[in-house]
Amino acid sequence: MPRDSDRHEDRTGIERELKRGSLELIVLHLLEPREAYGYEIVTKLTTRTNGSLEVTDGTLYPVLYRLERAGFVAVRWETPERGVPRKYYRLTETGRAELARLKHEWTTFVTAMAQLLATEEGT
Repeated sequence: MPRDSDRHEDRTGIERELKRGSLELIVLHLLEPREAYGYEIVTKLTTRTNGSLEVTDGTLYPVLYRLERAGFVAVRWETPERGVPRKYYRLTETGRAELARLKHEWTTFVTAMAQLLATEEGT
């Protein structure tokens, strides 16, 4: 019989995998209205999900680099009068198309899971 700690580790693993699988969608969605820099993206994600979804810089930046290499985001640097330079990310037209595709995939998946979980065994 599984121990409570085993079940917690499994749940944590599922949450981690779901987050990893949806992070590109999340980032593209957060960049849809306007450009943002890394810390701003992390803050928006945490705020909009009431802390349920949090990412670290170490998780976010590899995703941003992948999105940049794929041509889904463009970057620009800005150096304020006071402070450190910031790298801003914005969606490209290709990124908007990818966002639409990922939203469709996610919606299809969520609908299918809701249907599956709403049915009782043997029906």
